[in-house]
Amino acid sequence: RWRDVPGYIVAQVIGGLLAGGLIYIIASGKDGFEATGSMAANGYGAHSPDGYGLAAVLIAEIVLTAFFLWIILGVTDKRATPGAAGAVIGLALTLIHMISIPISNTSVNPARSMGVAFFHGDGAPGQLWVFWLAPIVGAVIAGISYKFVTDERG
Repeated sequence: RWRDVPGYIVAQVIGGLLAGGLIYIIASGKDGFEATGSMAANGYGAHSPDGYGLAAVLIAEIVLTAFFLWIILGVTDKRATPGAAGAVIGLALTLIHMISIPISNTSVNPARSMGVAFFHGDGAPGQLWVFWLAPIVGAVIAGISYKFVTDERG
């Protein structure tokens, strides 16, 4: 239900930040640990694992988020066979990560991006807007196009 969305977003962000903090605490237990470059924060330009620019990161994150949401919508559709949904979603997310870790360290979830950005530092918090905007745009594209393509019109 739409009224639950704000609470869900807040819970996701808090959970992401708590998880990022926990990762930081555990990782900093190693002598010589340096958070910058070690927290898998998302980024473009100098902050991209392989130096991808802003446009490439935006396109990849939008397309991959839309792809992921299409899969989720498809396997959870009332017309789908429910048994394999978890495996299909997990394998899709694995493929998305294999494709986009070199590009941006993979977002497709703003809470995941935010969860480590503030512990990573070094420009990651300033680039978070991309990793909020792209998944939202990708989700909107998936939601609208899925309904348009699959809607049964008597």
